[in-house]
Amino acid sequence: MHRTLKHCWFLALALGVACAQSPSQAADDAGERAFAYVEQLVALGPRPSGSEAQLKQQQVILEALRRLDCTVTEDDFTARTPRGPVAMKNIIADFPGPTGRINAVSGHYDTLGHADVPAFVGANDAGSSAGLLLALAEQLNGELRRDTVRLVFFDGEESVIAWQGDDHTYGSRRLAAAWAAGPERERLQALINVDMVGDANLQLVYEGNSTPWLRDLVWDVAASLGYSRQFPAGQTGYIEDDHVPFVQNGFAAVDLIDFDYGLLNRYWHTEQDTLDKLSPESLGIVLRVVRETLRELEKRP
Repeated sequence: MHRTLKHCWFLALALGVACAQSPSQAADDAGERAFAYVEQLVALGPRPSGSEAQLKQQQVILEALRRLDCTVTEDDFTARTPRGPVAMKNIIADFPGPTGRINAVSGHYDTLGHADVPAFVGANDAGSSAGLLLALAEQLNGELRRDTVRLVFFDGEESVIAWQGDDHTYGSRRLAAAWAAGPERERLQALINVDMVGDANLQLVYEGNSTPWLRDLVWDVAASLGYSRQFPAGQTGYIEDDHVPFVQNGFAAVDLIDFDYGLLNRYWHTEQDTLDKLSPESLGIVLRVVRETLRELEKRP
């Protein structure tokens, strides 16, 4: 991504006795699951598009999704990059609902592959989004819902050489254009994109390129859950990320991103983007807000 600054509630029944888990505990447990997935992905090392490690990561994601009751689609394509053609794969998981309407949650899973940062493992920048989506998939599994929830793992968000021209967001640009010309044009109500959401000192940007009504819905949900510190209001910057192609194609989309990763964002796109900077609690907070936002979206006519 690129930045330009401009100024469970879960119910378990056993032997007929209902025992409830608190929402905060459910968020903590989900955050731990997301963090475990991040650990598994980071252990593969750098995972830029087209690399052997990226192929291994794809298998980890696909195997996790195929254990669940969802429809998995592999969207293989060859991206034209400044370094020539690169094989990429978007991964899509649909958890169906009867209305035919779709609410999507997305994030990229490729890591930066620049030669000047050879050991970049992207714990937060790609690891956190992929891990959160996999934990969310587990939560969605087997649930009753009205609308279809679509999880999207984008390949090719990172630039191959530099974030300029079309050298970025390869997977999201491809899907946004395809959905604008397909049935998703009428079916997709909203897309929530997550990126860099694992920072232990979590503060998400009230992002200016996002669709206002959807952004405000997410922030209202966060405030109602007591997370105003992690979701501070007030426009602080404009982020170019995987949500932008969808906004440009007429879809409602919002970006959930913490772009203050370390003092003056000093961990971003450096070899310091490692697991020790992340927190399961932060992942759990974002998961809970996303889950509650999906429930609110289902209430819309």
